[in-house]
Amino acid sequence: MTLNDMMETKPLAKEPAIDVAGLTITARKEDGGSVPLVKDISFACRAGEVTALIGESGSGKSLTAAALLGVLDAAVYDVCTQDLAIARYRATTYDAEALSPIRGRKVGYIVQDPGSALDPTMKIGDQLAELFMIHRGMNHSAARVEVNRLLDLVRIPNAAARYDDYPHAFSGGMKQRVIIAGAVALSPEVLIADEPTTALDVTVQAEILALIDDLRTTYGMSVLLITHDLGVVYQVADHVIVMYAGRIVEKGPVETICTTPAHPYTAGLLASVPDLSRSGAAIAAIPGNPPKPGQDQGCAFSPRCVRAQAVCTTDRPHLLQRAQSIAACHFPVTSGGHLG
Repeated sequence: MTLNDMMETKPLAKEPAIDVAGLTITARKEDGGSVPLVKDISFACRAGEVTALIGESGSGKSLTAAALLGVLDAAVYDVCTQDLAIARYRATTYDAEALSPIRGRKVGYIVQDPGSALDPTMKIGDQLAELFMIHRGMNHSAARVEVNRLLDLVRIPNAAARYDDYPHAFSGGMKQRVIIAGAVALSPEVLIADEPTTALDVTVQAEILALIDDLRTTYGMSVLLITHDLGVVYQVADHVIVMYAGRIVEKGPVETICTTPAHPYTAGLLASVPDLSRSGAAIAAIPGNPPKPGQDQGCAFSPRCVRAQAVCTTDRPHLLQRAQSIAACHFPVTSGGHLG
């Protein structure tokens, strides 16, 4: 399916900015077999809102984002969906090549490590100018004007003077601002931010989150925020999707997820957030480790769950409505913690 085929499909007016059903990602093994990494997940991101995709490392968050962008290595991964709609266009068959023209123009991407995403041999301004020269057909002079505007928009001090600087002259927080500038340069409808504050100190984290939220309002974008930090989620998200071992285990409004979670894993993530109001308070850690890929009998969280019973080891729970959230648990939490 080509981009033109997608564009001929009826636009999804006022529909979710991202709407994916049955997304499955498997990794090929050298012996010809495969290992499931993301397993039949479905979710939607509302237009103009921030949806947070959370979970521990290895839960499948970044793989999911890469699949939505069509950038997974086809020699390593197999991806399939029942339905995929992103930035107002729908494809009923997954086609990474068809997603290529949408990247940048319709969907912006903020990577985890800004240092590795910037070419150390090129001036910051020239790296951003290429976006306008390639996609908008601008000459270098016109592109430079746009880049200076962008650098100012992402609050880089003395923006015009920094155009000719190289990446090494920028701090981690300033590099992240440059990456954000590139992600929103072409006014995308959807912004996917993959752990955008991981390597930054707390003060800079808050500044970057505020910047992303301001840009969301400025451009009318929808944001898919990928993170493992529930503290970050509570600050900026409207809705939350919790992943564990490649599956969605809970999803719902941020207030519900962060105050009355239904899934024990979500409750464990909440309990692990430091309480800054209690000096010296111990941080509750979830015992054990996530399962290895391919282990899919019963509830994947059961070996680490204090609420687990025999049925949890044999029967995988399905997502069901639980009060205000949707959770996959045989024995959901009846009263959660509070994060605020």
